Amino acid sequence: MKRYPQKNLRNVCLLGHGSNGKTSLAEAMLYLSKAVDRLGKVADGNTVCDFDAEEIKRKVSISTAVAPFEWRDCKINIIDTPGYFDFVGEAIQGVRAADAAIIVVSGKSPETEVGAEKAFKLAAKRSLPRLFFINRMDEENADYDKVLSCLKQSFGVSVCPVEIPVKEGGKVTGYYNLITQKLSGAKSLPDSMAGEVEQMRGMLNEALAETSEEMLEKFFSGEEFTEKEMLDALRDGFVKGELFPVFCGSATDQGGVSCLMDLIVDIFPSPDLRGAETAKTPDGSVVELSPDENGPAAALVFKTIADPFVGKMSFFKVLRGVVSSDAQLLNPRAGVSEKAGHIFVARGKKQIEVNEIAAGDIGVVTKLGSVSTGDTLCDPASPVVAGGLEFPEPCLSMAIVPKAKGDEEKISNGLQRLAEEDITFSVQNNVETRQQVISGMGETHIDVIVSKLKNKFGVSVELTPPKVPYRETIRKKVKVEGKHKKQTGGHGQYGHVWIEFEPCDEEELVFEEKVFGGAVPRNFFPAVEKGLREAVKKGVLAGFPVVNVKATLVDGSYHPVDSSEMSFKLAAAIAYKNGMSQASPVLLEPIGFLKTHIPDAIMGDVIGDINKRRGHVLGMESGEDGLQVVTAEVPLSEMSTYAIDLRSMSRGRGSFSISFLRYQEAPANIAQKVIEESKQSAEDGE
Repeated sequence: MKRYPQKNLRNVCLLGHGSNGKTSLAEAMLYLSKAVDRLGKVADGNTVCDFDAEEIKRKVSISTAVAPFEWRDCKINIIDTPGYFDFVGEAIQGVRAADAAIIVVSGKSPETEVGAEKAFKLAAKRSLPRLFFINRMDEENADYDKVLSCLKQSFGVSVCPVEIPVKEGGKVTGYYNLITQKLSGAKSLPDSMAGEVEQMRGMLNEALAETSEEMLEKFFSGEEFTEKEMLDALRDGFVKGELFPVFCGSATDQGGVSCLMDLIVDIFPSPDLRGAETAKTPDGSVVELSPDENGPAAALVFKTIADPFVGKMSFFKVLRGVVSSDAQLLNPRAGVSEKAGHIFVARGKKQIEVNEIAAGDIGVVTKLGSVSTGDTLCDPASPVVAGGLEFPEPCLSMAIVPKAKGDEEKISNGLQRLAEEDITFSVQNNVETRQQVISGMGETHIDVIVSKLKNKFGVSVELTPPKVPYRETIRKKVKVEGKHKKQTGGHGQYGHVWIEFEPCDEEELVFEEKVFGGAVPRNFFPAVEKGLREAVKKGVLAGFPVVNVKATLVDGSYHPVDSSEMSFKLAAAIAYKNGMSQASPVLLEPIGFLKTHIPDAIMGDVIGDINKRRGHVLGMESGEDGLQVVTAEVPLSEMSTYAIDLRSMSRGRGSFSISFLRYQEAPANIAQKVIEESKQSAEDGE
């Protein structure tokens, strides 16, 4: 593939609700441009963009894929993203590399789908121009007018029709462009459509008139717009994000797709039109990275693939200069300079080797060990760090258990590799609960991770809910004795202490000594403290760590021969066990601070659900994007299924974050249940 000047490059991201045909649209474009010689189908598992084994098995996109093709002397990098919410991180990666977005919607949808709403907001955060493509117009019950009306209702009057379906006998026979007045597919425009065409053209003209004073004046004077004026106004309004054109067609029979490809060439911005990006130098100074091919190289890594055969693959977009094969590139975050080696252009899983990738274009480099998603690669003589990518926090966690003994190292290595390519997935070894916990964006996301572990790395695991890290404490002050006495042949063992235990505000054990008259020699104080610090790791109720306790050594006795540090350490442990059981021990549960963003219509359902989880609502306020923000305090033990339940309640529109706040006493019924489960686990030998 030849190198194209920047003005002939287009980076286009396909976004939208799951299963609306983004991958099929990309396939149609590749086929029509002759980038591939046969048309793949998602159902057959042979499309260019859905090449991962999990995608083929599930028949849905899981990863963002790049697929360049050439059309009318332009190189168009199509960036196909998943539409399912569990894989939002992939969509974020795709948007970061794009200069414009096509939001694919179904012609059969009775309302604007949440995936389209999320895609629109995601593209808006990057100020990307947005176009809607109404797909599946060839299918029965497809309704262009209804979908257009829904889009205008959801996204405002800036939504304007540019291409409409031509119908005869209730069937779509082709497509009509309101600007060029050209037909594709259909032989002629039926007389019965004259009124609809006028209505749609009036809607388009009204939107175009808002792009400039000249167009507005001409519109009100009743003058007709020329084709050039309309196309120029459409391009200007689209690039500025003031107009959202609507096209339509069918990805499966390629109807209307070539017209869309023409429009990408005609009105979509090239990288140079998107302007400069801001970056920072190592000393924190802000600089602009203008997409100048002659400047020092700077590229952003927007995606990583951990391929078991090829190794780490880093997808990058060149922000400035040219990235050449064998070039030395600095990773400022890691402070490491690496040789680029071979450079490729990727079309799905196919890698086409090239000598260089210039500003505005997208490429792939392999085996850069220090590089992660979001890193900047740059000329070592001109170090800069571009703005990275912001990902949502994982919201669903599960503990993993190996199915076969001895697989722990393989599992750990596999999870580490998967975490490298998926920033919305995390792994944590919880020392306290002795569990390895994986976290992701939802059930399907977690399921895919487990499946990849098996298929890519050859290890199988089972999933269980993570254990809740409870705590124990006491509610009253007690004074107890601890005596360790053991007589054997020769020296015996003798340690004797009196200790006061009482509640305190400090989380960690507070130890003091108030021994008078040398009842316990000072050299044994550290042994007493050590014995207590080891003992509080396990409470008397359910074996959880004990917090908020003060222990004061007040008295005791010793034997000049038989006393030792070990004896006093054991005596302290005995006093601890006696004291905890007498000091009204209670179980503490972790409480989290919950912040939930939801549509106003489900406010009652969400508050009711929080109450069922024993939560306490703190407040409600208006947030961004018309959503309501509910804050609450909720026991973390009740939140294991919240990600799934909130998605169901909000139909995918809700989101939340939760962070640990404090520990507080658990209700008696909850405490009793936890204590019984702990005893059962101990009996089972866990």
